[in-house]
Amino acid sequence: MISVDAFDLKILGALQDDGRLTNQELAELAGLSASQCSRRRMRLEEEKVIAGYHADLSSEALGFGVIAFIQVGLATHSPDNSKRFRALVNRIDEIQEAYSLTGDADYVLKAVLRDLKGLSNLVNDVLMPHQSVAHVRSSIVLDRLKESSKLPLKEIKPG
Repeated sequence: MISVDAFDLKILGALQDDGRLTNQELAELAGLSASQCSRRRMRLEEEKVIAGYHADLSSEALGFGVIAFIQVGLATHSPDNSKRFRALVNRIDEIQEAYSLTGDADYVLKAVLRDLKGLSNLVNDVLMPHQSVAHVRSSIVLDRLKESSKLPLKEIKPG
């Protein structure tokens, strides 16, 4: 973990809100000169605090109408089996997120799909037949109440 001060937190907060800010706009929001802001931003990028920049695409506008969370139990809990499953997950573009868990399921996957047929294909034709998988349980999202990738920066005490 790197030490960040109040100016760094202002920069990070502004970029979380709008990653397209120019350096001048960012400097004004942070209360710094453009050159100071640029140096801080580059340091935050180099230290991987700023992991990247991207455009948020609307899944609905592009015809991806189904979001599903899929719980997966592995057939065996060997390192090789886990490696095979991880490789499978990384090949499937519809899977946006994947987490290894404690509890009943070994993994939970978040998938975005065009329709229920796409979910059926993912579960029945891709996941279930894979040798690493023992069981699969899916839940379809009815309504998205909140979606954010923003970190709670107010919880960080400037150092």
